[in-house]
Amino acid sequence: MSGTEHDLRHHGDAEVGGGLADFAVNVRTGTPPPWLADRLRASVADLAGYPDQTAARAAVARRHARPPEEVLLTAGAAEAFVLLARVLEPRHAVVVHPQFTEPEAALRSAGHPVGRTVLGGDFTLDPALVPDAADLVMVGNPTNPTSVLHPAETITALCRPGRTVVVDEAFMDCVPGEPESLAADRRPGLVVLRSLTKTWGLAGLRAGYVLAGPDLVAALAEAQPLWAVSTPALVAMEACSDPAAVAEAEAWARELAPERARLAAALADRGLHVVPGARASFLCVRAADGIGLRGALRERGYAVRRGDTFPGLGPGWLRIAVRDKAMNDALLEALDELGPHE
Repeated sequence: MSGTEHDLRHHGDAEVGGGLADFAVNVRTGTPPPWLADRLRASVADLAGYPDQTAARAAVARRHARPPEEVLLTAGAAEAFVLLARVLEPRHAVVVHPQFTEPEAALRSAGHPVGRTVLGGDFTLDPALVPDAADLVMVGNPTNPTSVLHPAETITALCRPGRTVVVDEAFMDCVPGEPESLAADRRPGLVVLRSLTKTWGLAGLRAGYVLAGPDLVAALAEAQPLWAVSTPALVAMEACSDPAAVAEAEAWARELAPERARLAAALADRGLHVVPGARASFLCVRAADGIGLRGALRERGYAVRRGDTFPGLGPGWLRIAVRDKAMNDALLEALDELGPHE
């Protein structure tokens, strides 16, 4: 496929602004927390020196029970996708869709042809759907925008000699206990990407990392610009890898789950189809007229994310972030004002 039939560079931040209540961007509201904001402000005192990754890299390595040489710190997961596209030379790259579109966009920008495995139904992954010839497979878990969490054994079933499997775990810390995470799995060819953007409210800082074998990490580091990760971002990575921060994120994930379930049920009661089993900080929903509903909500002051830019989704689909009860109730009231949505 050419990729031109979808706007792969469209993201939720394009939907917000103008005083709209933000249900389009998946960053947790009320973040960064005060203790993290204080650490970031203090880091400004060290901006005259070049960034030193040593402490942050060691902290991330401890967080995931890996040696530091298997960690590459990046300016967000988006940079990681670009670096992978620069370094890897796949003969048959496959992206599992619907999912975050930057992996495919990065591969295409680097000149690689990209195949798609498009999931249907409830968007659960069957490894048999991925072509045997694929030597690079990219998949999200839990997946943006479907919020589906794939079992770890389903992902590892994709692994085989001569194939690189890249798992985008940007939303894994939405899942209490992270039981399906492969961040500590060191099998050959498995690459895991993580991000601090969503849970800690650091989209403007750009903080993420790659977990992979030392040879690939070294090659990615060679392709990465010098000092690509800023001192404040390094401070954030070290701080958010601390056991106390991990416990705070776990507590938030446990608080998120019942409100997500309540919102999903309320949206279904109003005639929207909600992808079942959501485990991330957003819901993927389908309406009879998704484009019209999105526009009507904007007129009432609410921004939701269009779904038709994701391969595998059509114009009826929307992604809705899960906010706190008061915000969610206000959105539900706006939907009630608009009438039935079957």
